[in-house]
This record gives sequence, C-alpha cells and structure tokens, in this order.
Amino acid sequence: MELGARASNSPHAVTPAAVAAGALAALVVGQGSRLFAKRTRMFANIRGDFHAHGDDWSAQGFWAMTVYRFGRWRYGVRPIALRKVFSGIYKVLFKGVQILTGIELPCEAEVGKNFVIDHHGGIIVSGYAKFGDNCRIRSGVCVGLARVGEPCAPVIGNNVDIGSGAKLLGRITIGDNVLIGANAVVIRDVPANSVAVGIPAVVKARNIPSARIAPERGT
Repeated sequence: MELGARASNSPHAVTPAAVAAGALAALVVGQGSRLFAKRTRMFANIRGDFHAHGDDWSAQGFWAMTVYRFGRWRYGVRPIALRKVFSGIYKVLFKGVQILTGIELPCEAEVGKNFVIDHHGGIIVSGYAKFGDNCRIRSGVCVGLARVGEPCAPVIGNNVDIGSGAKLLGRITIGDNVLIGANAVVIRDVPANSVAVGIPAVVKARNIPSARIAPERGT
C-alpha cells in the first residue's frame, strides 16, 4: 500500500488530466496543420487563377474566383464556431461580387484549375455544376438546372470553351476539348472533341491538332 501511494504521488506519475491535456494539444496541432495545408492550397489556386486572368488584378472574373476559392476553403475550418464567422464573411463577399460583376458562382459548384471568366455580366452557374481544368466562360452564360424539381446540372470536362450567351441545362455531360458556340442552348450530351452550335445545339466534330487534344479524364 505504501509503495502504491508513493507511485501515485510521484511528480512523474501520469494523471488523467495530463492525458486529456495531451490529447487536446495533439488535436489542436493536427487541426492547425490541416487548416494550414488547406490555406496553402487555396492561395496556390488563387495564384493560378490570377495568372489565368492575365495577371490582371482588375479582372472581375478573378474577383469572383478569389471569393469562390475562399468559400471552398472555409468548409475545412474548425471549430464550427470559427467556420460560421468565415461563412458570414463569404456570404457578404459573394453578394458583393454578384452585385458588382453580375457573376454568380457559388462555392458549392466544383471548378478545376485555370478556370477563366472572360467577361462579366449575366453569368449564372448552379451549385450542382462541375467543371474540369482549363475551362472558359463568358458573359450571359448559364450553367444550371433544366427544371426546378430536378436538382442536377451539367458536368463539364477539361478544355471546354463556352461562348457568350450560351445555356447549358440539366443532367448532361460535356466532354473534353469542346467548343460551345455563342447563344447555343445545350440540353443533350456533347462528346469530346466536338462543337455545339444553335438552338437547340447541333453537335459537329471539331478538328483539333493531336498535340492539343487533352487526354480523356480517367485515362
């Protein structure tokens, strides 16, 4: 009994409080490391967006992309109370960009690298939409739902160029290296290496030098 009492009173004894404190410290350090990594990735994406917009700070498409990247980043913020603060900031910035530029790009949408918003005004992208890398959109473009009761939007591949005023609607897939003509209304799938023009859009083969053709996603 005396030996056990000495052990429990030893300054080197591990108490439940010390174990809890250590676990809490490890959790805080782990969360901080993950948050730092995500913040680093956010800034890397913003730098890429800046270069994609011609290194032009005044490009309104770049403003929209910066707010978008911030909105995506704040999903990973812990604790929840802190995330709510960042969410409030995001909502104010999102509404400000929407009013100033006419660009509606919610952070719920999935956008790849080097996404360029070439002109501003009248641009609406659904939160259900998905874009690959190296895509470009222009003024008046709408990528969204075909019907309010069907919450699904287009899935768009890599290297897709969408002309001014084009509408892409519903559960459709746009392949890689596709060119969507100005004012086209696309409501059906468009295969890779194609051109879609007209109302409703008519799909034609696109002649692209083999060196410029991007590999299919998943290959």
